[in-house]
Amino acid sequence: MSTRKWFVTRHPVAVYFATTFAISWGAAAAAIGGSGGMRGTTPGSDPRFAYALIGMLAGPSAAGILLTALLYGRKGVRELFARMRAWRVGVEWYAVALLTAPLVMLATLLALSVASPAFLPGIFTSDHKTSILLVGAAVGLSAGIFEEVGWTGFAIPTVRRRHHLAATGLMVGIWWSAWHLLPNMWSSRAAAGELTLSTYIASTAFGLFVGYLTAFRILMAWVYEHTQSVFVAMLMHASFTASLLILNPEGLSGMHLVVYSFALAAAVWIVVTAAVIASRGRPLREPVRRRAA
Repeated sequence: MSTRKWFVTRHPVAVYFATTFAISWGAAAAAIGGSGGMRGTTPGSDPRFAYALIGMLAGPSAAGILLTALLYGRKGVRELFARMRAWRVGVEWYAVALLTAPLVMLATLLALSVASPAFLPGIFTSDHKTSILLVGAAVGLSAGIFEEVGWTGFAIPTVRRRHHLAATGLMVGIWWSAWHLLPNMWSSRAAAGELTLSTYIASTAFGLFVGYLTAFRILMAWVYEHTQSVFVAMLMHASFTASLLILNPEGLSGMHLVVYSFALAAAVWIVVTAAVIASRGRPLREPVRRRAA
């Protein structure tokens, strides 16, 4: 066994994260360039959004397939693609995958809109509803398909071999959140609003690591545990991303954006707690001693 393969075999999770970040951040940096960051926080606000998105999505998918091939060969790659085609699961899991994100986001925004109309869902107030729906669906499907080849196809089952399910979701969720840090920083000047840039960046960084991304990844790990379907994970991720783009209030920035981010995080963590209670502690089961791919 070569030294390189020995290292990857001993540290597959660390190598996956490092490879994913290197590809994604490197490609996105090349797409954005050095002109001071993106001019907005939505696909329509900056023409470089599409190029940055392609660069970001290349990381998880390429790293997941490459490491699966390196560690498990053709058989492992075939098994990975079989899990990507595994659609025969209970209809209740499709409901969880497709409806959790939009229902939680909509409930959070409507509750906040009682205090301020700034929180009204964007799809309600926009004059370009069709465009928002189409862009949200396209970006959501792209993110769901390409990201979950790596996050659920490789990272989740690999970490799960050594950790409880809740710890697996938390660990991958924190790294998934960190992976989003760079694009969030690039759009920070446009998103900071009335807040100072340092205040906005600090609150965004804190919110990413304890916020809705980490919590939602735990839910995704829980769904995968019950379905063993990367396909369902792709749909769940697609629903999440599309819901963000479709429901996020137009022009939300500054303190309003920070409040929404933390309120949404609280709502998703409540759902995580409910899932744990409903499962009667099963998400805390012993590690699964099985092949990662």
